[in-house]
Amino acid sequence: MSHSFLKESKLYLEYSGTKYRIYTTAAISFSQTFAEDSYPVKTLHDQSKMFEGSTITKANPASFNFEVPLTVEKDESIVLDLANDLVTTVDSGITTQQLKTFIMYIQTGSSTFKVENCIVSAANFAFNPREQFKVQLEGQGTKLTRVGDESYNLGTIQSESATRTPLLLYPVPTIDSLNMTSIISSTIQLQNNIEWTEFQDLQTSLAGTMQYPSAYTVTNRIVSGAIKQYQTDNNITQFDDFSTASNVTIKGVQVGKPSSDNGFITMNINPAMFTARMAVADIYTQSYDYRSLDATPTIAYV
Repeated sequence: MSHSFLKESKLYLEYSGTKYRIYTTAAISFSQTFAEDSYPVKTLHDQSKMFEGSTITKANPASFNFEVPLTVEKDESIVLDLANDLVTTVDSGITTQQLKTFIMYIQTGSSTFKVENCIVSAANFAFNPREQFKVQLEGQGTKLTRVGDESYNLGTIQSESATRTPLLLYPVPTIDSLNMTSIISSTIQLQNNIEWTEFQDLQTSLAGTMQYPSAYTVTNRIVSGAIKQYQTDNNITQFDDFSTASNVTIKGVQVGKPSSDNGFITMNINPAMFTARMAVADIYTQSYDYRSLDATPTIAYV
């Protein structure tokens, strides 16, 4: 008997025919649920008694999330591309923007699972100079299946760097002309809001064939987060500040390099809104909560 342990799991992503090994923390999960339709049924012997029958012919979108520590070698840059980049498509003269679609494989000690037509719905970044820089990804796919055992052949895997150097970053934010020194921490969240197209039809349902989602629409994209700052005599007048037409930029600069460095990762939002609020504790701090005001914010891996 062979048991599967989460810490033994290996993650592979396939995009545009190329497969990548992605190293994750233990924070990885994936699943798919099914929708039930119930209906009343009378018994032959007693027409007055009813019970609930059930049919299951529709699958909900598969869901997944995992956390990726980023390295100086940038072998994980594909996950940022999948979360951030949009693909323009034209169908019947109608132009739409879609997320990059990929396939996800998870190998355990006894199985290999496959999630098809995956998209990233959220990416979360947190800057902490004392911890390795990580990105937490959430997303959905159309179909989860077991495609083989632990020896399933995934084919050719993209070559990796000979080393994996942990990446330590500190945030360097800019909000218009505000004093953005004495920064404690910063967070960035990229949210791709999607709606799956209704995909159940009567004929397939009556035939008992399982139906899986196939198409979706990106309804909007939002980048938001917070910048936390010590309150000093240089920025005390900013504690009740706000704006609905600002330019917000956050650079992630590698620890040991000056703040004037181009940064390892850069986010720019213009236009953006922000509100500043004060927190009273042993040390006075203030937090700038910001959000994008259109669907064109960019996060670049420099």
